[in-house]
Amino acid sequence: MGKITFYEDRNFQGRSYECMSDCPDISSYMSRCQSCRVESGCFMAYERASFMGQQFFMRRGEYPDMQRMISMGMMFDNIRSCRMIPQHRGSFRMRIYERENFGGQMMELMDDCDSIQERYRMSDCQSCNVMDGHWLMYEQPHFRGRQMYMRPGEYRSFREMGMSGMKFMSMRRINDMCN
Repeated sequence: MGKITFYEDRNFQGRSYECMSDCPDISSYMSRCQSCRVESGCFMAYERASFMGQQFFMRRGEYPDMQRMISMGMMFDNIRSCRMIPQHRGSFRMRIYERENFGGQMMELMDDCDSIQERYRMSDCQSCNVMDGHWLMYEQPHFRGRQMYMRPGEYRSFREMGMSGMKFMSMRRINDMCN
């Protein structure tokens, strides 16, 4: 079980809202979120309501100033929604495809991949099928750049998911990062 507390102002000041599950619209509880504490578990924070827009992975710890989080890879300064990432114990398996609708070259991953270009000679990943586990996909090699949370399911087109122009070049399992 996870627990995250959002605060309206920096340094954990102002009104707060405590959350232990998915929250599709934080603005219904507070006008803005400028800091937060993840007390347990892992969450994906989203720039817009209903789990839309840019995403940022948050593990246990303190985040005293969302505007300064940009140096850690966050591409926005106010959280509007969050999704709790359930703990997964067991195997991890995901197939990545070079083209939309599971077309082109296919590779199966069971562990982290810091560069699909170097490991598989794939220049792009435009669809995937997550069979087991929860994954983070990154737009740049070596787990850098914008992120996207992938839970089990079929993802036929990243472009249609609102990620047009974004390529995914590295993938990481979400496992013991959430303890």
